[in-house]
Amino acid sequence: MDRSHAGEAEPDTPFTAPDGKQVTLADFRGKPVLLNLWATWCPPCVAEMPTLDTLASDLKGKVQVLTVSQDLEGTKVVAPYFKKKQFRTLQPYLDPKIALSTLYAVNLPTTILFNAQGKEVWRVSGGMDWTSAKARKLIDEAG
Repeated sequence: MDRSHAGEAEPDTPFTAPDGKQVTLADFRGKPVLLNLWATWCPPCVAEMPTLDTLASDLKGKVQVLTVSQDLEGTKVVAPYFKKKQFRTLQPYLDPKIALSTLYAVNLPTTILFNAQGKEVWRVSGGMDWTSAKARKLIDEAG
């Protein structure tokens, strides 16, 4: 758990939405955002994705869960992965230029919580069970 960046503004780094359009985190302001940087080749990333999907379903309308792939091959590898896993709520956001993980200088997976005003609350490096009571308590910190 890293709180050393608390209060910092979300970056304006663009990434690709499922519809192919470029978006930034500012496009999701108004509700808290849980940003998960992951890749299909990352075992802890893949292991936590089902728990992120459950969390996204449970918190729909309250917290936006964004899973942004850092796979260099983008949709070529992410689309088949999403099709195979049949997630209920998660959508395949893409960052094949790995701009977000480079900006944050982080390893995968890394998950960052932003409040509704776009300010960082905390970040977690490594996998987590996002359905756990501990995770829910952490997410409640977004306000």
